Amino acid sequence: MTGFSAEWLALREPADHRARNPVVRDAALAHLAAKPAPRLVDLGCGSGSNLRALAPYLPDGQVWRLVDADPLLLQAAGEALTAWADHAEPMEGGALMLWLAGKRIEVHFEPADLARDLEAVLDRPADLVTAAAFFDLVAPDWLARFCDALLRRRLPLFTVLTYDGVERWTPPHGADAQVLAAFHAHQTTDKGFGQSAGPGAFALLADAFRNAGWRVAVGESQWVLGAADEAPLIAALAEGAAGAVAETGLVAPASLASWLEARRTAQGCEIGHKDLFAAP
Repeated sequence: MTGFSAEWLALREPADHRARNPVVRDAALAHLAAKPAPRLVDLGCGSGSNLRALAPYLPDGQVWRLVDADPLLLQAAGEALTAWADHAEPMEGGALMLWLAGKRIEVHFEPADLARDLEAVLDRPADLVTAAAFFDLVAPDWLARFCDALLRRRLPLFTVLTYDGVERWTPPHGADAQVLAAFHAHQTTDKGFGQSAGPGAFALLADAFRNAGWRVAVGESQWVLGAADEAPLIAALAEGAAGAVAETGLVAPASLASWLEARRTAQGCEIGHKDLFAAP
């Protein structure tokens, strides 16, 4: 998969955590309520943000496998989790035992290429498969393969912050619609899994589980940015979007430069995401 820096992931983490849909989260937690020591596998874990968001709601003795193809991000995850926990101790094989508010959280770090090794990752015991800001980066045929793998193994899924293509910036700019269309075109380029599903990924996921007769809970997890301390994230979003759009060649350079100049200091923006929980 195309890499993301630990710095970018840290910058977006507060917005990610605020945006998560509590109703969908509670559906996932209810499913795990009967599990005294739940086992979770987090796909495309990055620097461990998904664990930091969910672990406080889970019971003592939870066990996580953090899976990512980037060894530098797995290293960053270990460092970030060590700093986040009340206490951390190394375990055999590079794992960590964390303590947070009196709870033990066992964390294993697993380098894996999910484009190639998906089934091997899912063959190991788990009570819940999780992912954050991941599925819009993968190809429709990989998504079908992933859903089929979960359906056959009867593994429930809790995924958050899948980009849905909705963006609103304030104040408006004349190039907004053209830039967004070009950005969506870039979203469907290959991110390591083939031509990506982009904003269409969420519907593919939800339909696959609904069509199989599974229980599906969905909800909005929109970023709503505009506070003074969110200015660095707004600027980074604008620069990242402009860089992606420039690669497409679909927007005239002068128009894109004008858009970027305005968007670096935008008053606010809303970025659409959706969360999903699916279980047999």
